[in-house]
Amino acid sequence: MKKNNLIWIIICNILGALLLGSWLASTPTAGYHGPWLALDQSVFYFFNQKLAQGTAFTYFIAFVNLRAFDVVAFVAMLAIFYSYYRKSNVEGKRWLFCIGVAMLVSAVIIKQFDKLLPIDRASASVYFDQLYHNVNWVSQLSGWPAKDRSGSSFPGDHGMMLLIFAVYMWKYIGKDAFIKAMAVFIIFSLPRIMGGAHWFTDVFVGSVSFVLLVLSWILLTPLADIFIGWLEQKLPLRWFVKKRE
Repeated sequence: MKKNNLIWIIICNILGALLLGSWLASTPTAGYHGPWLALDQSVFYFFNQKLAQGTAFTYFIAFVNLRAFDVVAFVAMLAIFYSYYRKSNVEGKRWLFCIGVAMLVSAVIIKQFDKLLPIDRASASVYFDQLYHNVNWVSQLSGWPAKDRSGSSFPGDHGMMLLIFAVYMWKYIGKDAFIKAMAVFIIFSLPRIMGGAHWFTDVFVGSVSFVLLVLSWILLTPLADIFIGWLEQKLPLRWFVKKRE
């Protein structure tokens, strides 16, 4: 492992620890206080108040929070990935496929660390409804089965998966792929925040801090490269040769 990589791992872990630690200081056991709560509350009510107007915005938020809409995020990631896959030769296709498997394995690993976090926080909509009873539920206003609540929302799983994809694109494909993937991350993380099923910090503190803390050890060490190389040796090239009619 390069010395520079070790430095970056340390930087990523310090940033991740500071980010997560600052959030933990405002958890339910700490009484929900501090700048993170102020930001969360401002973001939540900024969008929630607009839902009560019953305009096209209300139905738009309801639509993008339908369970079926999650498929669109997956298709967007797949489209980015496939745009590079289809232009590759046979060896490149196998290599990219192995990268895709490595992403999934990384997601499973990060999820295990998520389970170790002794925090179970309900979504912003549930929390503020119990506290003030003034929440506008997009599912009720639209009459659609939109996801606007969660019993446990931290960290944001949806945002975490999208962010893992973006970081992998950066390391193995390049800056252009990373920019496209980050656009997908931002666009498809926002609906849950706007609908109230996630706090702003679920994604931009929770997801980001876990990726910094765990993924840095996977991508900035030889671990991911070793796994991808091992998998390449196990998969025959003929599986990736396009069959002629």
